[in-house]
Amino acid sequence: MLHTELAARTLRSNNSENARYNDCNCAVAVPWTKKYRTGQNINMENSVDVKIETKGERKPIKQNPLSKAGKRVCRAVGYITGDMKEFGAWLKDKPLMIQFIDWVLRGISQVMFVNNPLSGLIVVAGFLVQNPWWTLTGCLGTVVSTLTALILGQDRSAIAAGLYGYNGVLVGLLMAVFSAKGNYHWWLLLPVALVSMMCPVFTSALGSVFCKWDLPVFTLPFNLALTLYLAASGPHNLFFPTTVIQSATATPNITWTSAEMPMLLQSIPVGVGQVYGCGNPWTGGIFLIALFISSPLICLHAAIGSAVGMLAALSLATPFSKIYSGLWGYNSSLSCVAIGGMFYAFTWQTHLLAIACALFSAYLGATVTNMLSVFGVPSGTWSFCLSALTFLLISTNNSAIYKLPLSKVTYPEANRAYYLKMKKHQRSCCEV
Repeated sequence: MLHTELAARTLRSNNSENARYNDCNCAVAVPWTKKYRTGQNINMENSVDVKIETKGERKPIKQNPLSKAGKRVCRAVGYITGDMKEFGAWLKDKPLMIQFIDWVLRGISQVMFVNNPLSGLIVVAGFLVQNPWWTLTGCLGTVVSTLTALILGQDRSAIAAGLYGYNGVLVGLLMAVFSAKGNYHWWLLLPVALVSMMCPVFTSALGSVFCKWDLPVFTLPFNLALTLYLAASGPHNLFFPTTVIQSATATPNITWTSAEMPMLLQSIPVGVGQVYGCGNPWTGGIFLIALFISSPLICLHAAIGSAVGMLAALSLATPFSKIYSGLWGYNSSLSCVAIGGMFYAFTWQTHLLAIACALFSAYLGATVTNMLSVFGVPSGTWSFCLSALTFLLISTNNSAIYKLPLSKVTYPEANRAYYLKMKKHQRSCCEV
């Protein structure tokens, strides 16, 4: 009887242990199955969490139609702003003639440091508003200059960016501007083509020297080509006479009450237009639109630089007619763009430096104009080149005044993004 009772107790104990064992197996079965399926060593609580998260992820996320439309608009705008990199990549497998048109348009806009074919097309529209004949000579200069660079075997990426075309468009425009024969003097197309052919030669030669300091050549090839042509022909040339340029011979009679504020404000877009030799305010406004499409920062600094030039002219009691014509604004506009985010990363320090460079360029422009007028030659953009190069050669220990390598220069917004990324990388390296 005792043995029977002990056996019964042992059997009940074994059954309860087996039940607990089975319960444990059931408890372990879920994570093991999960581990087997996913290859992850997780416990039961984690497995339940994973199931819940997976279930949550399967729920469809409702997106606002307005946010979808906004993303599409931003993506579309991104294709036409900046340097239109995607469009350039799309053209690589297209016929050479189509690519060449893109290079020419980029060269036309590169005068204002804009590498954008759409902006170049809008600039051409501005030329047509100003003068169709000037449009023809300017486009001819760009085409001949770009084609010459191809024949000379210059860097294809630089040609595609328009860096061998912008000096040619300035040569073609300004040769027509300073021609005493007026519009549609068809024989002028011959010297326009010949002089434009020299621009890639000057660009390549100066580039081989300036690369030692990682400096751009700016519009120095244009200044050299135009100055040599105008000095060689002169106002008394039988075939290609130029307009007479004389230095001031008397003190101008200026009364401050005769100043017109609307005309002074109008001189700001006119100053931007005078970068291309155009004095129509509507043309200058079209140019500002072209700049804004590519880079709002370039547009902003172009307008600020032109305004600074106008203020500098007032400080020297310049005749109002010269101020209204925008002749004091174009060098300052170019200088302000070059320093304000183009070759320096955009910060508030470089913004102030750009304004200082614009002011210096305006006063230097007056000096160069008075000097060259003695020889009957226009000042061109000599003061812009000299002032911008001077400010780019500044040495400083201020990390906020950062000069970008030429190989990294694109447009101000992208330049600033590169600068911030590089600064973040330097901080992470210092922390390590």
